[in-house]
Amino acid sequence: MLRRPAPSREEFLRAHPGGGRPPKHGGEFALADPATWPEPAVSTVTDTTHYGKAETSVWDRLHPRLTHRAAWLDHQGALPLIEGTLIRLKVEHLPGDRDAPPVWLWSSKTGATSADVDRCRQAFLRRFDLERTCRFWKQTLGWTQPKLRATQAADRWTWLLLIVHTQLRLARRLTEDLRHPWEKPAARGQLTPPESGAGFGTCVPHSPSRPAHPNALGPAPDVHPGSPAADPHPATTWAGPSNAAAPSQPYNNPDDKEQA
Repeated sequence: MLRRPAPSREEFLRAHPGGGRPPKHGGEFALADPATWPEPAVSTVTDTTHYGKAETSVWDRLHPRLTHRAAWLDHQGALPLIEGTLIRLKVEHLPGDRDAPPVWLWSSKTGATSADVDRCRQAFLRRFDLERTCRFWKQTLGWTQPKLRATQAADRWTWLLLIVHTQLRLARRLTEDLRHPWEKPAARGQLTPPESGAGFGTCVPHSPSRPAHPNALGPAPDVHPGSPAADPHPATTWAGPSNAAAPSQPYNNPDDKEQA
């Protein structure tokens, strides 16, 4: 829940001719209730390449109503007013013609102009692209899979992933649509990076398989002579003197029992 700026002294006296203590906070601003939204200070509409029409609405000098909890539990004195700029970003669609819910952004700068708002919008959309790319690197290309200790090895692994990602993007038009049956098919050449990774093996020649070498007979080369692994286990026999020491076995045939 956010609060609008408090009214000025003149506005307060016009609303309350009898005087009184001026309020510290203005009216409420609920993100889920458009009825509490005043007229935006700045509004912009921009056509984007991947998201269609982007509409931005800006409200200036909004602030949260702080309480003596969490980080402000031990604060001495009156709680401060932390004013900023609230930005509502609504794009027409996400990549793949998916519905896009509105996004709320917060900037600590007050008095933002149209140029500042467009810069914040572009920075957020660019950050969204970078986050999706990093997620693709981690989940599909295994960026965080190896446990590297040396800084040079981590840098080398990162550069290898950059090269692989570039190769996948270049090979997108050479792959087929390998989506699941329940997914919406895409036009040829418009595959997403994970789908390009799934079909990347179809556009490169397969390496020849290694010849199969039969295992050598006898113990492994690293087994020392005389060790238990080098000597084969003796065969178990059922003979006269060792009959008493042998474990008892069930008789499956009655004739065998009579002969015994």
